[in-house]
Amino acid sequence: MTAILNLKELVTRNARQSGIYIAFVFIVAFFAILTEGTLLSPGNLTNIVLQYSYILILAIGMVIVIIGGHIDLSVGSLVALTGAVSAVVVIRGGNPWWMGVLAAIAVGLIAGVWQGFWVAFVGIPAFITTLAGMLLFRGLTLQTLNNISLSPFPTEYSKIAAGFQNGLFGGPGFDVFTLVIFAIAVVGYGVSALRGRRARLAYKQSVEAMPLFITRLVVVAAVVMAFGYQLSRSRGLPNVLIILAILIIAYTLVTTRSVFGRHVYAIGGNLNAAMLSGVKVRWVNFGIMVNMGFLAGVAGVVFSSRSNGAQPSAGQMFELDAIAACFIGGAAVTGGVGRVTGAMVGGLIMAVMSNGMQLMGIDQSTQQVVKGLVLLLAVAFDVYNKRRARG
Repeated sequence: MTAILNLKELVTRNARQSGIYIAFVFIVAFFAILTEGTLLSPGNLTNIVLQYSYILILAIGMVIVIIGGHIDLSVGSLVALTGAVSAVVVIRGGNPWWMGVLAAIAVGLIAGVWQGFWVAFVGIPAFITTLAGMLLFRGLTLQTLNNISLSPFPTEYSKIAAGFQNGLFGGPGFDVFTLVIFAIAVVGYGVSALRGRRARLAYKQSVEAMPLFITRLVVVAAVVMAFGYQLSRSRGLPNVLIILAILIIAYTLVTTRSVFGRHVYAIGGNLNAAMLSGVKVRWVNFGIMVNMGFLAGVAGVVFSSRSNGAQPSAGQMFELDAIAACFIGGAAVTGGVGRVTGAMVGGLIMAVMSNGMQLMGIDQSTQQVVKGLVLLLAVAFDVYNKRRARG
C-alpha cells in the first residue's frame, strides 16, 4: 500500500514533467508498432540522432531563454549564417576545418552580444529584437553565400556530425566501446540520483520509497543500455551524441546549481521580486542572449557538417522546432518554469513523431498538422495546470 502511495505521489508531484515522460514512452511504442519495429532498428535510431541533434542543441539554449521570460525567433537564421561563415572560411578560403568551427561560434557569440544589447540595455522586448534578427541574419546569410550553396567540406569537418567512435574495443556484431560509454553514463546517473536522494533526506524533504527508487534506476538503466546496444549494432557512437551529452550535462548543472541559473529562474518567475532581491537583471538577460547565440553557432557547425555544405535556405523553421520542444517538454509560456532534460524529451517527441510519420509515408502537410496539435495541447495543459493551482 505504501509503495502505491509513493508511486502516486511520484507521478503527481509534477504532473507536467511526469506526464511528458509517460507520453514519450507511449509515442515511441505507438510508432514502433505502426512501423513494425523499424522505428527502433539500429540504423533508424542512429539516423534520428544525426538528423535532430541540432534541434536539441538549439532547445538547450531556447529553454533558458523561455525560463527567463523571453523568446528567440532568430536562431534558425543564425544557424544558416554561422554555417555560411564556416563554409566561406573553409571551402572558399581554403583554411583548416577548425578555423571554420571557431569562426561560426564567434559569429554566433557576436550575434548574441548584438541581440543581448538591445534586449538587456535598450529594453526592446526579445520577441521584437529577435524578429528583426531573423530578417537581419537571413539577409547576411544570402550576402555571405552570394545566394549560392557551398560544398563540400573537408572530411574532418564532416565527421563532426557524421562521424562515429567505434572499433576501439572490437566486439562480435556490436561495438563494445559504445556499450562501455553508455554503461559509464548509467553509473554516473545512478550516483547522481543517489546523492540527490541523500541530500533531500538530509534536508528532511520527501523522497520516494527505496524499492521505488531502485525500480526507477533499473528502468532508466535498461532503456539507456538498450538504446546504446542498438547504436552499437549500427555504426557505433555518433560524435554528435558526445557533443550533445556534454552540453546537456553542462547546462543541467548551469541551470540547477549555478548563481546564473537561479537568477534566470528568478527573473522569469517574478521580475519585480528578482530586482528587489538584488539580481542584476540586465546582465542576466544579456547572458541569456549571448548563450543562445553561442549554441546557435554550435548548431550551425553541426548542421553544416551534417549536410556537408552551406545553403542560403538552411535553418528554416528551426526556431519553431526548438520552441515547440521546450513547451512540449514542460517550459511555461510565462517563464520561470522549465528544465533542460524536459526540453530534450520534448525534442525527442518531435523527432520520433516526425521520423515515425516519415516511415509510414505520411505527407509533409499532415505531419505539420500533427505537430501543431501536439504543441497546442502541451501549452493548453500548462494553462490548465496553472488555473487548477490557483483554484
